[in-house]
Parts: sequence; C-alpha cells; structure tokens
Amino acid sequence: MEGLGALGPLIPIILMFVIFYFMLIRPQKKRQQQVQQMQADLQKGDKIITIGGLHGVIHAMDENTIVIQAEDGTKLTYDRGAVREVLNQE
Repeated sequence: MEGLGALGPLIPIILMFVIFYFMLIRPQKKRQQQVQQMQADLQKGDKIITIGGLHGVIHAMDENTIVIQAEDGTKLTYDRGAVREVLNQE
C-alpha cells in the first residue's frame, strides 16, 4: 500500500484521460468508421445529400469521385468524401 502514495497524485489525471477517451475519442472514431463505410458502399442510383446540402442521385462513379445528377438534370462531379447521407438505404 505504501507504493500507492507515489501514484496518488497521478490517479485523478489517469482517470481523467480514461473518461476523456470513452466519452469523446471512442465515439468519434466509431462515427468516422460508419461514415467511411457508407461512402464505400455508395452505388449508382442512390439518392444522396452532400455536405454542402446538394440533393441528387448518383449517376456515375469511379474509385474517388461520383457524378451526381440534380433534379433539373445537371450533372456535377464530387469527391466521395463529400457525401453526407444516403437517403434510400434500408
């Protein structure tokens, strides 16, 4: 028990880092993995919303970019990372 005397002042700091990890870092990493999986699973014909708020349908895609067709027929090219949400996922 005498060995804990030297660790006494460090215990609150260690406890703070553990709480910080479980409340902030871990949930953020989990959300980031979900977003990356959603962007990897994109398919032609998916209705999407970009981070800029553009609503459209995926018209074409390659490894890093997608072509989004807006409601008026306009086709715009975006990076896959610009997709915020897929609307027609089950």
